[in-house]
Amino acid sequence: MSDQTTVIGRTRQEMAKRLAQDIPSGSYVNLGIGIPELVTKFVPDGRTLIYHTENGLLGMGPSPEPGEGDPELINAGKRHVTAIPGAAYFHHADSFAMIRGGHIDLCVLGAMQVSKDGDLANWSTGAPDAIPAVGGAMDLVAGVKSVFVITQHCTKHGDPKLVDTCTFPLTGQKVIDRIYTDLAVIDVTSEGFRVVELSPGVDFEYVQQRTGAPLLPILA
Repeated sequence: MSDQTTVIGRTRQEMAKRLAQDIPSGSYVNLGIGIPELVTKFVPDGRTLIYHTENGLLGMGPSPEPGEGDPELINAGKRHVTAIPGAAYFHHADSFAMIRGGHIDLCVLGAMQVSKDGDLANWSTGAPDAIPAVGGAMDLVAGVKSVFVITQHCTKHGDPKLVDTCTFPLTGQKVIDRIYTDLAVIDVTSEGFRVVELSPGVDFEYVQQRTGAPLLPILA
């Protein structure tokens, strides 16, 4: 008997690759921690993106090889990064002025829950031992022009992350534009969740059974 588990839908790398296809060339982009960081590996050839990190760098490059990172050059998640030619360093307050002033085109974040209205909960479950503050994500969802979420469709316990109403503390209200999961690409519309694309080998009913709110079908 095989010990391998069959993967339904897209892997994390495939999710990141699919999202990368939708980012226009020339965009100024902020990437969250975790799956969002994978997006940099899959930007299509010929497309240029400028990466921003809220601790004060515009022009962030790829992660260095193990053991070769500059200990003073990190992103907001405290991971070692590099800087591309022409990169700029600036004060933390100036970085947030860029975000709050609407100068960043897109941010890509993970999520614990997204509601049908586009509310995002991605920083705390509300548990007594949870982290004490929302951090920069609150500013990102309020100030960046477009906000994409990339996440597994369900928790490891099988609970839906796409829900009618968030039960966890909110990062922002009505802030999410599009969601990329292992099962589908879904837009947040005024009518609720609209399926844009199903992952290979996944049908609409399979996704609906794992979503905590009604799904609108793909437009013909």
